[in-house]
Amino acid sequence: MIGRIIRWVMLLAFVAALVLAYGVYTRRIAVPERYDPFAPLDVRAPRGPLTEFKLWRTTRDPQLCDAALAQSGLQYRPMADASGPGGCELTNVVRVTQSDDVRFSAPFLATCPLALGIAFFEHQYLQPAAIDMYGERVTRIEHVGSYACRNVNHQKDAGLSQHASANAIDLTGFVLANGRRITLARWEDTASPDAAFLRRVHDGACRSFDTTLGPDYNALHKTHFHVDMGPYRICR
Repeated sequence: MIGRIIRWVMLLAFVAALVLAYGVYTRRIAVPERYDPFAPLDVRAPRGPLTEFKLWRTTRDPQLCDAALAQSGLQYRPMADASGPGGCELTNVVRVTQSDDVRFSAPFLATCPLALGIAFFEHQYLQPAAIDMYGERVTRIEHVGSYACRNVNHQKDAGLSQHASANAIDLTGFVLANGRRITLARWEDTASPDAAFLRRVHDGACRSFDTTLGPDYNALHKTHFHVDMGPYRICR
């Protein structure tokens, strides 16, 4: 008897949750934006309990991604689709030049999800870490490129890298407003605040991108954070 009551209660709760979700989705039920899973993602808004779900949802919907990127503060221009040798495909990519708040060491190609991940990472994790630890904002992000038509780790028998579709970028350092330059070479210097900063930034990257590989992953990543929006969720 008690088991049957519990099953009915669970069924009613499930139905109520579906009705609530439908009401929120159709805007018949109003909830604060931070608690609305269907509200557009704003990479500059303070994080709420559903922010990472919104990022996940947005980066998997081209229309939502384009709309969020247009409001992200990044300066970019769309590029024509293109095919390269060896099966490399550039589809729905943009050329990012800078953002309203930070410069990049060079313009780079990026899929919409990767570009949005960069903007989200900057606003939600990179800048807060810099302000908390140094009292300064980051004004420059250094990288060694995004697009490269190659296999994973340049191995002949491996599959295509996320770089082959401009869905990955390698970050090598950050420059603060006072001119202080923090590179991945400081990762092992545990006595330096730079190492603590880089580890905090690494943790933020893991929440902003599907894959984040840093110096502790292997020797090939000693000098950079590899971040991408590929099919696997990896934080190393």
